[in-house]
Amino acid sequence: MLGVLVSRVTGQSFGAFLRERVFGPLGMRDTGFHVPADKLHRLPTSYAHDQETGELEVWDEAAGGRYSRPPKFESGGTGLVSTVDDFNAFYQMLLNKGTYGGERILSRPSVELMTTNHLTPEQAAEKNSLPEYFGAHGGFGFGMAVRTHRRDLASVGQFGWDGGLGTTAYADPAEGLTGILLSQTAIDTLDTPRLHQDFWTTAYQAIDD
Repeated sequence: MLGVLVSRVTGQSFGAFLRERVFGPLGMRDTGFHVPADKLHRLPTSYAHDQETGELEVWDEAAGGRYSRPPKFESGGTGLVSTVDDFNAFYQMLLNKGTYGGERILSRPSVELMTTNHLTPEQAAEKNSLPEYFGAHGGFGFGMAVRTHRRDLASVGQFGWDGGLGTTAYADPAEGLTGILLSQTAIDTLDTPRLHQDFWTTAYQAIDD
């Protein structure tokens, strides 16, 4: 809904708005709602698990797949294709309270609002009912999970998200840390969440201060 509102208010497509106001200033040259033909060789195949055998099977091929052409609808909630470098630039901007490379992208109060928990205790209990798949962060801000309690190595205040196709990306203000893993494997069995947990455990154990 917000993507549609942005498009109507600005008089441009949602993708064009993001390129002008977010991706361009952050230098996110490889982020968009589809991958151009001359860059398709860099897009890996996406996989899901066979629910009977547990074996990996192709969910979406790069060439000719859903990200190889512009979508009919640019959704505000899903559909962007990106890279580790682009993703990291976005999270660095959030860690810097809305600035990147000396340029203001978002206001400080906006970032604080985005990365603050807004769930009631009842909503939080429902959200965290399947921690083995969706984590147990405790809270939710505007478009991202927010950690409200410490149950592993991550600090309270950590924010980010685990994408359905196996992405895990979070920033930890207390540690000045961003971490990104792009596995291209759907979170449809416990294998991918376990991989994510191992990744984050290793990342935090590497801190030496």
